[in-house]
Amino acid sequence: MSTTSTRWIHRGVSALLGLVLVAAPVMSPAQAEPTNDGSDRAATEQAATDQADLPVVWNTGTLLFGGLARTLVPGWVPAGANDPDCKLTEERPRPVILVNFTTGSGWEWVAGSPYLTNQGFCVRSFNYGNITGVDQFPIQAIGDIEKSAEELAAYVDEVRAEYGVDKVDLIGWSQGGGMTPHYYLNFLGGAEKVDRFVAIAPGNHGTDGSGLLRADTLGPLAQPILRALLPAFGQQVAGSELAERVYADGDTRPGPHYTTIVSKHDEIATPYANQFLEGDNVTNILLQDGCAQDQSEHISIGFSSRTWHFVSNALAPAESTPVPCIRVYPFIGSLR
Repeated sequence: MSTTSTRWIHRGVSALLGLVLVAAPVMSPAQAEPTNDGSDRAATEQAATDQADLPVVWNTGTLLFGGLARTLVPGWVPAGANDPDCKLTEERPRPVILVNFTTGSGWEWVAGSPYLTNQGFCVRSFNYGNITGVDQFPIQAIGDIEKSAEELAAYVDEVRAEYGVDKVDLIGWSQGGGMTPHYYLNFLGGAEKVDRFVAIAPGNHGTDGSGLLRADTLGPLAQPILRALLPAFGQQVAGSELAERVYADGDTRPGPHYTTIVSKHDEIATPYANQFLEGDNVTNILLQDGCAQDQSEHISIGFSSRTWHFVSNALAPAESTPVPCIRVYPFIGSLR
């Protein structure tokens, strides 16, 4: 690996760690996303905006400006999520559950949660994978993935019972779009309880972290230590026993429709092609197809209006509209 490539990777990983440790949401005004006049999507968005108009954070700089305060507040959830007054409708018949990425505790959804809420979806957010014993510890989703999948299963059942529905929709980012929900779908009966599963930068099939997680990079003792201390990190390494087992009988199961939203600039879930799934019930989306201006990577992909337009298209395909090509900056987001 060249010195230049290594330096770029280290900068990316450092940026990710910086966001995990110091990010906190400070809301900024939402900005309108282009839609086709007269479309069902435009009407739905306008009606929802008239009622809610929640602010959407389209850049990580807004998070960093807020410092640590908000993420350390016990029980904090992103705007629009877990609203007890949200009602399902004929157009929005299922609740949408957000599944955090590794180390995430809800702050990562400061774009997606209000964006979807403004479109009339009932959004639910929860924490899982806590290895500390401190209920609202700000760094979550680092525990054993099999146990995390059981937590996801319990939460899905809780939400199904609350809304009186048979199925929910899942939206996951990184681990939350990869091995944890796939374990749930494949081994815990989740395929019968999920209608649409949208995965953003998913850690499917394991990752080598741009080469940093390969055995020849870490050394023979590093991976066992990683798995012991931070189980979810070690389990998501390509070639791990769990990664092999989760996808051994195929990527998908009958029932859900799977959508992956992938960036070729991803520096964490690599090689990026690992994120794609195979199956008749799969839609794989590469953000750079027809839009070289989209330079989103593993962080800014979740702060991009392009990403969330694709998400809403996947959740409500009857209202699907073309996703405009706009510039998305690495480590920052789309700014609108």
